[in-house]
Amino acid sequence: MPELPPLSLYVHIPWCVKKCPYCDFNSHALSGGIPEEAYVDALLEDFDSEVTTIQGRELHTIFFGGGTPSLMSAKGFDRFLSELEKRIRFSPHIEITMEANPGTYEHDRFRDYRKAGINRLSLGVQSFQDEKLKALGRIHSSDEACKAIESLRGMGFDNFNIDLMHGLPDQSINDGLMDLQKAIALNPTHISWYQLTIEPNTVFYSKTPILPEDDTLWSIQEEGWDLLDNAGYRQYEISAYSQPGKQARHNLNYWQFGDYIGIGAGAHGKITEQESGKIYRNWKTRVPSDYLAKDKPYEAGSRVLDVNDLPIEFMMNVLRLNQGVDISLFQERTGMMFSDIESQCRQAIQKGLLEPDRLQPTKQGRLFLNNLLEIFS
Repeated sequence: MPELPPLSLYVHIPWCVKKCPYCDFNSHALSGGIPEEAYVDALLEDFDSEVTTIQGRELHTIFFGGGTPSLMSAKGFDRFLSELEKRIRFSPHIEITMEANPGTYEHDRFRDYRKAGINRLSLGVQSFQDEKLKALGRIHSSDEACKAIESLRGMGFDNFNIDLMHGLPDQSINDGLMDLQKAIALNPTHISWYQLTIEPNTVFYSKTPILPEDDTLWSIQEEGWDLLDNAGYRQYEISAYSQPGKQARHNLNYWQFGDYIGIGAGAHGKITEQESGKIYRNWKTRVPSDYLAKDKPYEAGSRVLDVNDLPIEFMMNVLRLNQGVDISLFQERTGMMFSDIESQCRQAIQKGLLEPDRLQPTKQGRLFLNNLLEIFS
């Protein structure tokens, strides 16, 4: 590899107040307080075990996901970030995002998060209708979400995302659009707007609620696109919409096939080795008690990506982006030549799914992304 990709860090905080019935993430309902000090110690040791993957790079973004990271104190974040910066150089314009839920919102605590160095929030609102929040198992109300968002601005958080779902149980077209209109009125810099999906190993999978018909889902989607576009939110990824210059830089690094270290229970990472050009994926032990155990390794497994899998691994990420990426990025991030995928690209262009001269899906390609990806698999 002539040049290594940008480097990000994902930190998983696995605890939450209550497991939502649709959630298939590695999250665990609290039965007591978070073992915060021990967990921060473990995160730092976990990072130390990854130190060879840095290869002289600085850290461009950090993302605290969960679970519910906002259950951890500002003091815990401050200690972690302070110790982390002793181990790796932070970019001068580093983006540090924390996921938060309105139900765990406390005014003073979030002011302290800002002081600790967190400069972007992603607020898991999901809906502004109390009956829909109840159906989703959320612990906050619509009023709490609105108050939290209003208060965040006063504490210096001028860059934040609202997570919003559509296709909720018994949701009408008006219900879905009303949620989106409410989110837009609150003027976040970024909106993640995605359809509820029923995943295996969730309560909704075993007890599936009544979901909207396909025609309703399509109407919500089409009219929602117009609402967002007219309000100045540009779609740059399948479910991501931002005001100008406010794209989620951490997620962009994923979608542009950048590198990221994953620490914390159940975290995943992807690292490129410059000397050999090999690309590794690794993952950490999932159960928090196992992760905290002194006699067990943090890493649960790893693998080298087979060269034959690199085209689809790359395309599964970059083709999520409306603008795609320049052809040259394929060679920069995989070490392969464009000639290795040239015939597949020609096939996709002939089918009207890929733009010529760029790895960018057409409008039809975005609508039929699975068909486009099959060409590269």
